[in-house]
Amino acid sequence: MPDSRATKPTPDLAEEIVDSFSAGALAGVLLPMPFGVPFTYRVPEGLTVTVGDIVAVPFGSREVAGVVWGAPVDDIDAAKIKEVASRYDVPPLTPAMRGFVNWVAAYNVAQVGSVLKMVLSMPDALLPPKPITAYALTPSPPDFRETPARRRVLEVLAGGPPRPAAEIAREAGVGPSVVKGLAEAGVLGQVTIAAPKAYDWPDPSAEGPRLSTEQAAAADDLCRSVDAATFSVDVLEGIPGAGKTEVYLEAIVAALRDHKQVLVLLPEIALSAQWLDRFRERFGCRPAEWHSDLTQAQRRTNWRAVATGEARVVVGARSALFLPFPDLGLIVIDEEHDGSYKQEDGVVYNARDMAIVRAREEQIPVVLVSATPSLETVENVNQGKYSHHNLPDRHAGAEFPEVTVIDMRAEGTDSSHWLSPRLTEAIKETLAAKEQVLLFLNRRGYAPLTLCRACGHRLQCPNCTAWLVEHRLTGQLQCHHCGYSARLPKACPNCEAEGKLTACGPGVERLAEEVAAEFPDARTVIAASDTVYGPKQAADLVRRIEEREVDLVIGTQIVAKGYHFPHLTLVGVIDADLGLSGGDLRAAERTFQLLYQVAGRAGRAQHPGRVFVQTYMPEHPVIAALAARDRDGFLAAEARDRRAARMPPFGRLVGIVLSSTDPNLVDRAANALRRVAPHDDRIQVLGPAPAPIALLRGRHRRRFLVKAARDVNVQASVRKWLAQAIPPNKVRVQVDVDPYSFL
Repeated sequence: MPDSRATKPTPDLAEEIVDSFSAGALAGVLLPMPFGVPFTYRVPEGLTVTVGDIVAVPFGSREVAGVVWGAPVDDIDAAKIKEVASRYDVPPLTPAMRGFVNWVAAYNVAQVGSVLKMVLSMPDALLPPKPITAYALTPSPPDFRETPARRRVLEVLAGGPPRPAAEIAREAGVGPSVVKGLAEAGVLGQVTIAAPKAYDWPDPSAEGPRLSTEQAAAADDLCRSVDAATFSVDVLEGIPGAGKTEVYLEAIVAALRDHKQVLVLLPEIALSAQWLDRFRERFGCRPAEWHSDLTQAQRRTNWRAVATGEARVVVGARSALFLPFPDLGLIVIDEEHDGSYKQEDGVVYNARDMAIVRAREEQIPVVLVSATPSLETVENVNQGKYSHHNLPDRHAGAEFPEVTVIDMRAEGTDSSHWLSPRLTEAIKETLAAKEQVLLFLNRRGYAPLTLCRACGHRLQCPNCTAWLVEHRLTGQLQCHHCGYSARLPKACPNCEAEGKLTACGPGVERLAEEVAAEFPDARTVIAASDTVYGPKQAADLVRRIEEREVDLVIGTQIVAKGYHFPHLTLVGVIDADLGLSGGDLRAAERTFQLLYQVAGRAGRAQHPGRVFVQTYMPEHPVIAALAARDRDGFLAAEARDRRAARMPPFGRLVGIVLSSTDPNLVDRAANALRRVAPHDDRIQVLGPAPAPIALLRGRHRRRFLVKAARDVNVQASVRKWLAQAIPPNKVRVQVDVDPYSFL
């Protein structure tokens, strides 16, 4: 859990003394903008506002939404103070939510207004839904010309409630003009009805599947945490296939019985397809969703449904953590170890860590779920801060698959091929048995690098320090950092030699090419973020695999976790060494988690599974631990190494990146910041140095890394330091507390 020493609010955001403001009073209104203090506004005649109310206020030449945050913090000329325009008809932000906003800003060295912007992410949702125009039969209709189409409309409306024109036309099998014509003839009258309820409430009395003894014990513990209605952290660990989801669904039942709302976070929304189906089968309705794949209208509806308490269960990506739940009773973080919970742009935060903070502010339990808990979570369990519940066995007696490590140095595989002879033979056997195969390669596209064999030139992004990735299916070269794309040139841009550009290294598309040549009759699908980019595509992929329309899946990390395919019995890891190199302190841990998760996709039902791991480093601790299934031994060794180096979770890190389109300007700003760096025996400042990706989206980047002891309030030191050398406006400063990316 994040260090609580960083939570002390700044004086200008201290606890409110005044709770309400009547006409003529001055109130501090926090705006969803990058400001650190509220602005002062006068309450107009005929209006009273309370702390937490969402109000409309003038700001410059426009009107914006803000939140009454407390008493004014600045003395302002009375003549310059503007009035609050109105109060929105939505529930106020709760004290717990406002405390959470303050905490997130303080811990992540961000402006509190920037955090509020994530809460008020849908300004249109603050307005009540527009009433719906409906039509009903008039009591004494005039004479009119009757037609078969008109007769069907009258039959639809006979004895029923008023209905919208589109609904009437659809059920009657007529065009909208028929309904309109009857209204103009006076046969139908217009009425206004309220918008229908956005979500049905899940039924907590619905019975779930029969749980094993271990599952039932863990579920009972989680339910007790929910019933206690106080802050706690429960870690639900279990090997892939152990039935962790069914266990925490019981905790959701307990929260629903207490008439509380529930938030479930998933690291990637593509994982939601099977989860949503399982929820609907259990509770008889769908939960509300919150992720980037929703339309603006859906986001507006869902935000308001959460704020009014209509949405009882929400499943979403990390941004769902900032929805304004008025009556939250439980938070579940599925795949808690996943790096996707780290937000890298705007306000940089870790949703898992901030979810624990929100649970503490709300005084509710939070459940961390994973087959491979993070080292931070394991250490908190070891220190007694978190409760631990383990499911060591797969559900219904299924066995964890056998893991075979293939030393590619001894295989003699041709340099243009990526499938070893042993893995190829295993694929043949599996397909012959009418079972399914997953080949895992965590690299999108056709090839990660294209170079010229004549002059050695490498095709690079013009906006980033990164190679262009060839995507042969679309005929494009793409930068996976900024999105730049271009057609593959016929000649080398450097030496103009034709026919010399060569793809280097494999991506999933290139692997698919080899699979098609080796297994031409196999029905193959590529599952990567290029092809599975939302819940709809994920649901279609899941359906095709479940209905056995697919024999062989070639996928990246999006298929490594969360899915259950009963006929998938073979997993082949094509390049297990990807991710083990580089300066990332979590590289080994992250690779072990990913490989362990993907291995867990095999043999989850009655058919036993096999896993083949191709590597050029079979002696690496990650590979050895995976083969031996020795997660505890691996984590113990990882903890020893990090403790010796005072690296997280045994020390504190803060990344600071300065960027500008002008390299000279950013260098001057970085040097100025270096001259006033903290001088403290317990704080070490490394840098400035060019970031590994020194040019990103056209901006030149210089990086500092602050390393401190665990008991140091490093946020206070960083705030003080940055205030001593404020960079020019054209230089952007990004602070990353507890960094996951070092690029």
